[in-house]
Amino acid sequence: MAKIVGFECSKCGATFMAETAQNVCLKDGGPLYVRYDLAALRRDTSRESVNAGPKSMWRYAAVLPDAEPVTLGEGFTPMLPSRKHPNLLIKDDGLNPTGSFKARGMSTALTMARHYGLTKLAAPSAGNAGGALAAYAAAAGLEAFVFMPKDVPIANRLEVEASGAHLTLVDGLISDCGRMVAERKEQEGWFDVSTLKEPFRLEGKKTMGYEVAEQMGWSLPDAILYPTGGGVGLIGMWKAFAEMEELGWIDKGNRPKMICVQADGCAPIPKALHEGKAASEMWHDAHTLAAGLRVPKAYGDFIILDIVRQSGGTAIAVSDDEIMDGVKEMASAEGIFAAPEGGAALAAYRQLLQSGFLASSDRVVLFNTGSGYKYLDVFAKYWGVETPAAATKLPPSRNIGGIIGPY
Repeated sequence: MAKIVGFECSKCGATFMAETAQNVCLKDGGPLYVRYDLAALRRDTSRESVNAGPKSMWRYAAVLPDAEPVTLGEGFTPMLPSRKHPNLLIKDDGLNPTGSFKARGMSTALTMARHYGLTKLAAPSAGNAGGALAAYAAAAGLEAFVFMPKDVPIANRLEVEASGAHLTLVDGLISDCGRMVAERKEQEGWFDVSTLKEPFRLEGKKTMGYEVAEQMGWSLPDAILYPTGGGVGLIGMWKAFAEMEELGWIDKGNRPKMICVQADGCAPIPKALHEGKAASEMWHDAHTLAAGLRVPKAYGDFIILDIVRQSGGTAIAVSDDEIMDGVKEMASAEGIFAAPEGGAALAAYRQLLQSGFLASSDRVVLFNTGSGYKYLDVFAKYWGVETPAAATKLPPSRNIGGIIGPY
């Protein structure tokens, strides 16, 4: 495993020692990157060495923090060739523990939380991150506090409660949940593991980039379609590509176009990109059936936009109807029961083929970030499927005094 040499701010470039847990840059609040001595790693570690590692994301231990992992077997998910679209590969991260790609980030975040001696962790969640935090906190023997909008899919709520975490349901959006964590963390003694509010969830998510490269014979595709809420996976993959170039594991200068996919009911990144802005604006009245895409303003929006532009990629918004059509097509044509976010990525792929931004000859990787089984209540309601009342009864929400305004 890699020895951390320090943290680096994504905004101002300031560096910080890694002996104690850090959240964000103390100067400007920028998200922090974990930095390693890549020159030393290049001398001592070859890409072939990963073959001896476990069939999980921890096969890339050489570029992950030097600590005893908290693992449930996350990562190294299959990348399946599409049966309908030539040159399209589907990376199915719905097969991770807790049914989503959030397992990757929470594995590294909880690994380092335990390493630093933290005991109470808190995060807002649109659904899957909360379930992953609860599960990995249970595995690590730590206490978790999860804040979710009260209308998240019921599976997300139940897994949090089953794992023994403290759940608060909020009459609002993930931004409202985030404000609650920010306002109470000092008083409650919580360490904030919100998206990009600590540096190690990014380290777990970057393993998606390592897996894409390894599974493609240490090369990269022409484009990657990524359903984007907080965008940690997209940022993490870009970091992975930079690391692999420095390590000599992939050729320089052949990075893919990074394509950010959002829902048209909550599309701050496409709007900012096409208006030529460096950061997004808060999206008001955010709504979409894809709970993971209902993020009105990502904390790392400026990083996402920079990566999309650097890569020659784009950002695209699709409707809920297109998302659900994508879910059905992926199930009927590919045999993959995808989360709505995966359906959004497929809908975006079809649009980009029609517009000519992508050609059918382009090698494209599409990420399905979650299992459709976690959204049964969402699908049932949309498709008009009747369910027993007991199956759809929601747990009572806590009285928190109404909506808390966006921050």
